[in-house]
Amino acid sequence: MKKIFAAIGLVLLLQNAWAIDLHDAKAQGLVGEASTGYLAAVTTPASSEVKALIANVNAKRKAKFQSTAQKTGTTVAQVSNRFYELAVQKTAAGHYYQDKNGRWKKK
Repeated sequence: MKKIFAAIGLVLLLQNAWAIDLHDAKAQGLVGEASTGYLAAVTTPASSEVKALIANVNAKRKAKFQSTAQKTGTTVAQVSNRFYELAVQKTAAGHYYQDKNGRWKKK
């Protein structure tokens, strides 16, 4: 029984070690800054790992956008639009972002 738990623990540990992070996903051209202020897959279909990363990042962004909108008396749409503008400015060379028409561009 101990061996089973140890094996499961090892699998979970290795799974986390293989998980892609945001920097690597952007560097590999898998994700980019969408014109909505959220993260999106550059190419589809995205792997389940990339989808999970996108969902995680976007949940955090949504919470931050809502909090900022409430604090500043603006809308979530205004906050996400401003975040998009800043994110495009900060996008590293070789990484992707969407233009206002939703087309992917490589910076």
